[in-house]
Amino acid sequence: MISRIDLRGETLPEGSALRDLLPRAEFDVEAALEKVRPICEDVRHHGAAAVIEYGEKFDGVRVEDLRVPAEAIARALEELDPAVRAALEESIRRARLVHREQRRTTHTTQVVPGGTVTEKWIPVDRVGLYVPGGRAVYPSSVVMNVVPAQEAGVEGIAVSSPPQKEFGGLPHPTILAACALLGVDEVYAAGGAQAIAMFAYGTADGAADGRPGCAPVDLVTGPGNIYVAAAKRLLKGRIGIDAEAGPTEIAVLADATADPVHVAADLISQAEHDPMAASVLVTDSDELAAAVEAELKAQVAVARHVDDRIAPALAGRQSAIVLVTDLEDGLRVVNAYGAEHLEIQTADAAALADRVRNAGAVFVGPWAPVSLGDYCAGSNHVLPTGGCACHSSGLSVQSFLRGVHIVDYTRDALADVAHHVVTLAEAEDLPAHGAAIKARFGWKVPESK
Repeated sequence: MISRIDLRGETLPEGSALRDLLPRAEFDVEAALEKVRPICEDVRHHGAAAVIEYGEKFDGVRVEDLRVPAEAIARALEELDPAVRAALEESIRRARLVHREQRRTTHTTQVVPGGTVTEKWIPVDRVGLYVPGGRAVYPSSVVMNVVPAQEAGVEGIAVSSPPQKEFGGLPHPTILAACALLGVDEVYAAGGAQAIAMFAYGTADGAADGRPGCAPVDLVTGPGNIYVAAAKRLLKGRIGIDAEAGPTEIAVLADATADPVHVAADLISQAEHDPMAASVLVTDSDELAAAVEAELKAQVAVARHVDDRIAPALAGRQSAIVLVTDLEDGLRVVNAYGAEHLEIQTADAAALADRVRNAGAVFVGPWAPVSLGDYCAGSNHVLPTGGCACHSSGLSVQSFLRGVHIVDYTRDALADVAHHVVTLAEAEDLPAHGAAIKARFGWKVPESK
């Protein structure tokens, strides 16, 4: 059901050599580029009509209007199961608590008397938030995208999610209800690469009869399949993006004190997403490895989504039990792997967690499973995948802000440093740069004080 990789009894290599020994899904965004390129070009030139055509082709349903009517959003909230509504409201409340603390403040530094640099944080004007809607429904992704954008102060927020045949071409009603709870009323029934292109280029019209369409956005965030990732890569530059999200992944660093029931359940929880999902256990305990293998068999046997998701995910090349000599080697392995979600289930979980350098999010101890972070921890679940945690962060308020430096110098403050500026300009063979300084002082560089 799940393979083993035994790294015991040898000196672990460093860097990429160690990463190459670890399981990882094949996720060839470059190959997908050629498939999404004509889709994006079609949307660029034909607008809403192209988005509608691709929705019919890929999602099996033709919509008349890409924008979801306000009454449909309101109705979705009215008809939402009260228990689901309460859970979403609590998820929103906790996410706001955490993301509100991430707000950046304007700061002014006095470099010299009369010379200051102020760093001002300005939200992007308009964002497109993508919410997947394939094998599963993800209202939690609405929360995780919208809350940090709102807390950052973004004024224009649009959400897009694939049209669903069983709901008459609308996105899933629970997604619409989540939008309603968050006060988002601009929602589009569009998925895949065509949705990303719609956000990037805008659509002059929203439907065949010429109703208003989607205005272009400055930034697109949110997870999706390989074609969504490829479209984000293709259009990056025209739009900002958060990341190229790949298949979800969990790594668990555990020792003999871990409960195999918990570990197996957590590995299955991520395998449930997608047949390409990665579930990795790193342990120094043969006994735990064997117990987890037994638990996987028992728990998978009674799980839903076994044949189409869980079993192929656990059996795939991206999933494995990695045996290491000790927890020090285990820490090296998980830092090399750079998991989207990393659980630490060891006797000294907090101390080890503090030494983790590469992970999208770290879950400490037996009572902080990844599922908590997916919904109600207050943390964000839009996280870097595919080892990108070594250089990228998860979605946050910072994702929606731009830092702008405001430089304010008096005449005397400029005069004091003018000779340095001119010297550096001449060293770089950019005399006009120096001339811009000299012009302010009658073409004679002031002497430094």
